[in-house]
Amino acid sequence: MPSCVYRERIETLPSDPPDLALGAFSAEGPWIVEPDRLVWRRGLDRDRARTRAGVPGLLEAGRLPPVGRLARALTSVGVALAGWYLVERPRGGEVSRRGLSRRLRRAFERLGSSYVKLGQILSSGEGLFPEELVGEFKLLRDQVPPEPFDDVRTLVERELGARLGAVFASFDEQPLAAASIAQVHAARLRSGEDVVVKVQRPRVAELVRADLGAMAWLAPRLVGRIPIAALANPPALVELFAETVVEELDFRLEAENMLDIAAVLATTGQRAIVVPRPHPTLVTRRLLVMERLHGFAFDDVESMRAAGIDTGALLRAGLIAFLEGALLFGVFHGDLHGGNLLVQRDGRTALLDFGITGRLAEPERVAFLRLLVMGSAGDVRGQVAALRDLGAFPPETDLEAVVRDLDLEGPVKDPTTMSADELTAELGELTRKLLGYGARAPKELMLFVKNMIFLDGATATLAPDLDILGEIAHVYLYFVREHGERIARELGLDPARPVELDIDAVRASLGVGDQVERLTYRDVQRRRETVRERLRERRGPSGPE
Repeated sequence: MPSCVYRERIETLPSDPPDLALGAFSAEGPWIVEPDRLVWRRGLDRDRARTRAGVPGLLEAGRLPPVGRLARALTSVGVALAGWYLVERPRGGEVSRRGLSRRLRRAFERLGSSYVKLGQILSSGEGLFPEELVGEFKLLRDQVPPEPFDDVRTLVERELGARLGAVFASFDEQPLAAASIAQVHAARLRSGEDVVVKVQRPRVAELVRADLGAMAWLAPRLVGRIPIAALANPPALVELFAETVVEELDFRLEAENMLDIAAVLATTGQRAIVVPRPHPTLVTRRLLVMERLHGFAFDDVESMRAAGIDTGALLRAGLIAFLEGALLFGVFHGDLHGGNLLVQRDGRTALLDFGITGRLAEPERVAFLRLLVMGSAGDVRGQVAALRDLGAFPPETDLEAVVRDLDLEGPVKDPTTMSADELTAELGELTRKLLGYGARAPKELMLFVKNMIFLDGATATLAPDLDILGEIAHVYLYFVREHGERIARELGLDPARPVELDIDAVRASLGVGDQVERLTYRDVQRRRETVRERLRERRGPSGPE
């Protein structure tokens, strides 16, 4: 998509701030966003392209590793493994797995920003990594020690070229949150506006680039050596990490991500979600000042319902807005989790932290759209072709062979009816075949799946009795009604004959047979727990595998 989608406008009330025609912002903003007058936006298209083009160079592994950073990483992880080997491993089973996961998480914390960010990516790998590892690494999302305030003050003053007191009437020394790349502080400008200030950690850019060199050297040497590494494809994981983190290091790009997603929400009329306004002048590579928004924590269902908020409708609006952004505009928030969402008293969701944003070039966006439409229609070959066009398979892949080898047109296999050995063998065989075809997870596909996993989990909190089959049908009909002609045109289909939803294919994707008429999230949770128990039986008491 182009840098900003400001061409289309929606109707606004005369009393509304004029920038509501441009973006889904709050109704009473502290300032007005005028995109053409934002000095920090000038040349950003060029800078974004240059940043992306530089990723392969960061991943060029020399014959010799960057000894200092690699030695530090190996030492920290080695100490963690030694402690586990002596203390938890002899006890076996869940104690062993939890102990190893906890020690690795602490090692990543000690290693600093790069490894914390890598751990955050691993934390989204439900189904790919052991659940104990995923659960422990989720703590890295919001439990990172903050930088000393003196260092924060120095960086802010250097970026703004002014003393802190010349710009801010107040600036809280204790951060609201501290993450791997930055931390955020509440503040008030001298002009009176309450703001949030995102400050990059000192030296983080330098350390990330050094750590990427160490990771790029080590990753190929892990392929096939341990089961987890074989499944995750370490070089591809490091590439995903590099593509994700390099853009996060320039907060001007994040500020523009905010404007672009706000513009998409306004264009589609999705006013159930709002985006904070970035400040017109206080944005640099390492500093981002934005409007401060307030609301309930995303998992505070009791308070939301007491305020009369329909949590099911809130969830549906979020899902539709996320899909519209990805499928129709090729831009979407790439890091949905509870810490990045606040629910305001009027029922609208405030979306925060746009450092990780998915951006699809036009061919990939159309492939993404085809993937979901073909999935809804039960067209297996269409889905595999779309995955190839997205980069999940090499261009020369024999699609018929993939369909045949993976038995994609065979009868549905219900995992809850399989024994532990059968389930483990099935997963292992599937992994082996996918790796044999050179399958990989492109960055945007990984971000999309990660968000879908979050929304899936949010259903457990916000609407556990929601009928998933009925909700899928509702969302599908919404897209047919609102965007059917455009989708048909872009995919070369007949607008007069929209693709029909194949509910049996949807059931198959959920691993249930056609006898299931209604499937709530509670039902899905019970099924997943059955599968987990099967896998635990297979792993036995011998520690992590």
